[in-house]
Amino acid sequence: MANALWIFKALHVVGFVAWFAGLFYLVRILVYHVEAFEKEDPEKSILIKQFNLMEWRVYKVICNPAMMITWTFGLGMLFLQKTYLELGWMHLKITLVFLLTVYHVYTKIMIKKMEKGEKPLSSFGFRILNEVATLFLVAIVFLAVLGKSGSLNYLYWGGGIVLFSLLIFFAAYRYKKKREG
Repeated sequence: MANALWIFKALHVVGFVAWFAGLFYLVRILVYHVEAFEKEDPEKSILIKQFNLMEWRVYKVICNPAMMITWTFGLGMLFLQKTYLELGWMHLKITLVFLLTVYHVYTKIMIKKMEKGEKPLSSFGFRILNEVATLFLVAIVFLAVLGKSGSLNYLYWGGGIVLFSLLIFFAAYRYKKKREG
C-alpha cells in the first residue's frame, strides 16, 4: 500500500502540473484570440480560426485529461490515506481544487463564446483571468506543503494570498498602462 500511495502521489503531481500548464496556455491563447478581433481581414479571420482550433485542442487534449488525472489520483490518495480527511487544510485544499475545476469549466464557456464571435472579456480581462490560475496554484501548493508540515497559520496564509492577489493585479494594471503608452 505504501508503494501505491507514492505512485498515486507522483501521478497526482504530474496531473496538476500538466493541468496548470494547460490552463495557463489556454487563457493566454484567449488573450490573443480577443486581440485578433481588432485586426483587419483576412488576418483577422485566419487568426480567429487558428486560435479557436488551438483553444479546443489545449482544452480537450491537455486540460481535460490532466484534470481527470489530478482528481483520480488525489481521490485515490485519500482512499489509501483516510486520515487526511480529518485534517482541516485538506478540506480547504479540496474546496480550492473544486473551485479550480469551476474555473476550468468557465474557460470552456469562454471558448464557446469566442467561437460564436463574442468578446466576453477584454484582453486585459483575460490577462487577469490568467492570473486567477496563478492564485490557485500558489494557494494550493502553500496549503498542501504547510498543512502537511503542521506549520500552517491560516491567517498568514490567507493574508499572503490576498497580498499576492493585489500585487498581481497592480502589476497587470501597470503593464496595461505601459502598453497603452
